[in-house]
Order: sequence, then structure tokens, then C-alpha cells
Amino acid sequence: MNDPRMTPSNGRVAHVSLKGEVEAERFVEGRRLMVQQPMANITDAPRGRRVSQLLFGEMFRELESYDGFSFGQAERDGQVGYVLSGAMASPEEPTHWVTAPATHLYPKAHLKVPPEVSIFFGSPVKVVAERDAHLRIHTGHFIPRPHLQPIRARFADPVGVADLFLGSPYLWGGNSRWGIDCSGLVQMALLACGIACPRDSDQQMALGRDLYHGEPLVRGDLVFWDGHVGFMANDRMLLHANAYHMSVAYEPLKDAAARIDAAGGGAITARRRFLKPDE
Repeated sequence: MNDPRMTPSNGRVAHVSLKGEVEAERFVEGRRLMVQQPMANITDAPRGRRVSQLLFGEMFRELESYDGFSFGQAERDGQVGYVLSGAMASPEEPTHWVTAPATHLYPKAHLKVPPEVSIFFGSPVKVVAERDAHLRIHTGHFIPRPHLQPIRARFADPVGVADLFLGSPYLWGGNSRWGIDCSGLVQMALLACGIACPRDSDQQMALGRDLYHGEPLVRGDLVFWDGHVGFMANDRMLLHANAYHMSVAYEPLKDAAARIDAAGGGAITARRRFLKPDE
């Protein structure tokens, strides 16, 4: 059975690749669009519940536009849903991406000029010119040079990336420093290290391998509960976005496990490893 989160079909329209697999009135190739604001919610229905977010510069394949909303699929991870049509425009192929927790878009290449908007870690941009300590992007704005890296640059340590989000407010379906949830944190950290990662924690349980009984936890291991996931920073400390602290926080695994179980969240369901332990 197809997972509706990853199946670009809503009954009225479906992607052409699904012919013979789903029922729909129309099968279309769709068109590729790019987010043109700091972030855009992906919802499960027009004006529905947020299930994820797209960042500035990220791509979305629109299959249908109706009543101000575009139905389609995120290029980042295949997430299907609805995005405000006005949040997107024609695509620009990115050359760089934001590797600072957040950055400002300046109308001029000067740090004392008031910025017009902020964008967040992971946002792809197209650099069109250089000016001293700033890079000019496709919108005409300037970004401080240290906040950008070439589009193929990657981090080496997912936990170090997740630490960049420390203190970020918890936000269901969030993917940015403005607000993020447990699986969004894991996804953003792994993608920044060049590791493909789906959006939701139940999907992320397929990553890597299960730890053997009694095998010690190491930095980078993932610990799962029913509907929750976090990174191990070492053999004792968990780093996770959680609704108890309402932020990204460090917490001893022993304390987190006891608290979650006492609150009705149950016991740890899996411990997974996708990286080699530090030598």
C-alpha cells in the first residue's frame, strides 16, 4: 500500500509516474517551483495541519493549483501536501546554501544597512555576484560571505549540525531555526551531512541498523520512541527537539526515557546506527 505522505495523488490529480497504480482524474508531469519567502508550510489539506516546511530556495513540484494552494511534492524528501501558491515562483538553480543557523538578506553590501528579511540554515541560493565580504544572490539581496558554502559542501558530524539548533523553539512540522520538531531536527542534520533522510520519525527508523543487545551507544546514534526521535551526543546525553522543554535541548537519556514513559509515551522502541563510531 502506498504511503500517502509520499504518493503525489489526491484523487483529482496524480503524477504521471503513478499511472496504473492509483486512481485520478488527471495524470500530469507538473511544474517545478521554488519557495520565495523564508519558509512555507506543507499542509495535509488546503488550510490544513502543517506536516513539514519548505525553506527559502527549496523546490516543490506543483501538480495542481486551486483556490490559492498548490498540491504537489517536495523535492527535498518527497513529502506530499499543499503549499500556498503565492509562496513560490519560477526556479533558480542554486550555487550555494546557508550554513549559519540563520542569515539576513541586505539590500546593500553593508552590515549597517537594515536587512529586509532573514532566511535559515539549509536554504539554497543562487549567487550571481561577489562584493567584498558579501555575496549577491538571485533576488538582488546580499548575504555575508561566511554564512554561505558551495552547494555541494557538506558537514561531517550530524550531532554538531543539530547543536546549531540548540534552543530553537519546538514547532510541530518545523524545519528551521525559527521552529523545529524532533524528526525535522534529525532530517536537517543528516541532509547537511549528505545522508538521505525522510521527514517523519517512523520513516527514519529504516535508517542504518539496529544496535545489538548490550551494544553501547555512541555519538550520532538515533534513539526512538513511538512518535519521537533524538540524537545521542555521547553514550549518556540525548539531543532532541521536544515538547517538554519546548525547544531543542540536551537531556540525559536516562531522565528522558523515564519522563517519556511516565507521561505515557512508552519505552524506547529502537536504537539505530548509521555512522561508524568515533575512533
